[in-house]
Amino acid sequence: MFEIINEKTLSEFEDFISSSPKGHFLQSYSWGKVKSAWKWKAIAVRDENGKINGALSVLIRRMPMVPYTLMYCGRGPVCDPHDKGTLKALTEGLRALAKEHKAYAVKLDPDIKSDDSEFISIMEGLGYKRHFGSKNFEGVQPNYVFRLDVKGKTEDELLMAFHSKTRYNLRLSVRKGVEVRLCGKEMLGAFSEIMEETGTRDGFIVRPREYFESILDNLGENARLYMAFWQDKPIAGTLAIHYGNKVWYLYGASSNQYRNVMPNYQLQWEMIKWALETGCDIYDFRGVSGDLTPDNPLYGLYLFKKGFSGELTEFCGEFEMVYKPAVDFLLNKGLASARNIRRKIVIGKKRRALKEKAPANSAAEEKPKA
Repeated sequence: MFEIINEKTLSEFEDFISSSPKGHFLQSYSWGKVKSAWKWKAIAVRDENGKINGALSVLIRRMPMVPYTLMYCGRGPVCDPHDKGTLKALTEGLRALAKEHKAYAVKLDPDIKSDDSEFISIMEGLGYKRHFGSKNFEGVQPNYVFRLDVKGKTEDELLMAFHSKTRYNLRLSVRKGVEVRLCGKEMLGAFSEIMEETGTRDGFIVRPREYFESILDNLGENARLYMAFWQDKPIAGTLAIHYGNKVWYLYGASSNQYRNVMPNYQLQWEMIKWALETGCDIYDFRGVSGDLTPDNPLYGLYLFKKGFSGELTEFCGEFEMVYKPAVDFLLNKGLASARNIRRKIVIGKKRRALKEKAPANSAAEEKPKA
């Protein structure tokens, strides 16, 4: 039997999510506050002793121009992935929320590896349709990530496990005079500017500054902004989250002009050390491409993260329960087209603007000295 979390049971829900091996910041109430355009709800299932043994937070959003909503459960459910009874009860809870909020479908992308055939079989038996994970980043969450086991490790042990080229670039960054600082919201302006530069270079749409500010506000001490400086100028930055037994590298940005002083290596090392300081089991580098061919434009990102000797982890993909098939078909087709058109327009405008600025700025570019 499921229950809907309320104010009285919220603290108990959070304690369960944060202490579970499958706990994830995307399942937290704090993250629900970050996603202010969505309504946050949560479901729990209890064992025979009255303790929560399964939970699932749900984001609900009204779709444009139709009287329906979409429900999304990022990296849920949080429970024993082979407990069919709990998974069934959580599914019944989702159906009840869908009825209450007129949802046409719910989507989940569990923190479960792709080789867990028992979990996949249970989910399909409950009526979910499995969508195989994308090789790149077409899904809501990346289907391939690098994860570094830091449990019980020392800094020296981790450093020695890094690829020799990674250790070299980390030392080079220090020799070049790069300094990484833990910063507050006062540096969000610089971080957002560098994010815009990175998004234009790599072809993705960037979140506004207010979004990053909301993360720092709502996650408090569990979110950190690291900035890399060269000659006291901010040249790169990362946003990291600590929750439960993990630290995640959430967002990263680097200036085009100063990449040869290797600031990203120091930034990663500082976030890894945060995972050690907080007694975590895992440092999560987040997404990489599953297409490991050298001609893939994302291959360089894979090599960078691989250099820290983490484990390439493939998740089991996305699961969807459709309550209104006709609405699902029409909306999915329309939303996919709209997203592609928006992305092409936004990125195209930014790249044209960058090219127009380039001649005027090229002579004044400051190059770091060896």
